[in-house]
Amino acid sequence: MMTVELFIPCFIDQLYPQTAFNTVKVLEKAGCKVSYNNTQTCCGQPAFNAGFWDEAKTVGSKFLKDFPEDRYIVSPSASCTGMVKTYYNDLFTNSLVHNKCRSVQKNMHELSSFLVHVMNKDYFGAELEGRAVYHDSCSALRECKIKEEPRQLLAQVHGLDLVEMKHTDTCCGFGGTFAVKFNSISSAMAQQKIEYALEMEAEYIISTDSSCLLQLQSYIDKNLIPLKTMHLVDVLAHGWGNV
Repeated sequence: MMTVELFIPCFIDQLYPQTAFNTVKVLEKAGCKVSYNNTQTCCGQPAFNAGFWDEAKTVGSKFLKDFPEDRYIVSPSASCTGMVKTYYNDLFTNSLVHNKCRSVQKNMHELSSFLVHVMNKDYFGAELEGRAVYHDSCSALRECKIKEEPRQLLAQVHGLDLVEMKHTDTCCGFGGTFAVKFNSISSAMAQQKIEYALEMEAEYIISTDSSCLLQLQSYIDKNLIPLKTMHLVDVLAHGWGNV
């Protein structure tokens, strides 16, 4: 049985803990033994995106110490995966931990990519009745090059009618501090995304990134819209996870 390291982003740890537990369930059902280092913290992305690169390097250095070089590292977040695989180059190239960084980057995987390409599994016996659209997060699509993997997994969910909305690859408006600094633009982008989903008569919006889902769910709740957001792994664990 393959042992994989699990990285749970701060966002999920603090706001969506059930998504973390469902990640463990899905990985175990895929045939993995899950190892969780409970001293792990953050990948450094919030500081990096805000321009505090020295602080991001400090946090990133801890990340590199927390995870081994010889195991796959899996995360239910394309955003954090993209940070490690792409932007650690800016922080650690030609540093003392250059080689360790390259090994960790090579082993870092977003969940859907890991399930499809490493474990070669896309069926988990999940069931979810209803119509859904999938939102391509910026990090998943542009940094992790993930597009078909989540759709392949969702196509195997019993009862789920997955349809494509317009401009599925445009930003939801979150963007970390962008949503705080440019609130009006951020809200308008969320509104547009929701309208595209409603055009398809969707009941669910599914994505690989909880930050996108928080952005969209906040707009949904504020405007009392009959839609629900779900993380991909929560869908994959639906219908069997509590059995």
